Amino acid sequence: QLQFVESGGGLVQSGGSLRLSCAAPGYTLDYYAMGWFRQAPGKEREAVLCISSSGAATFFTDSVKGRFSISRDNPASTVYLQMNSLKPEDTAVYYCAAEPSGVCRDRQYDYHFWGQGTQVTISS
Repeated sequence: QLQFVESGGGLVQSGGSLRLSCAAPGYTLDYYAMGWFRQAPGKEREAVLCISSSGAATFFTDSVKGRFSISRDNPASTVYLQMNSLKPEDTAVYYCAAEPSGVCRDRQYDYHFWGQGTQVTISS
């Protein structure tokens, strides 16, 4: 059972940056596509960004293009979400998740393993 440890969330001012980490100590992530999802208060969880097993990034949310990026460090079994130029509307709980086919998909049920979530709060 793949398990993740998420970190890096917090409270920052609008325009600031955060880097979220999603680590799976003792597991190999090489063959998984890794997605980041977020759930804002009162809203449904949405797909944000994904990196395939081959390293290709796919954006699912237009509002983060040019501000967010995703990367993976396979030897460290860790995936990162770099978030720049943060806005109050980015406030949400952010989740990482693993998709076993290695292909990025925007459907949540394709992701079989999920992190516990980390809170990101952007003040105006």
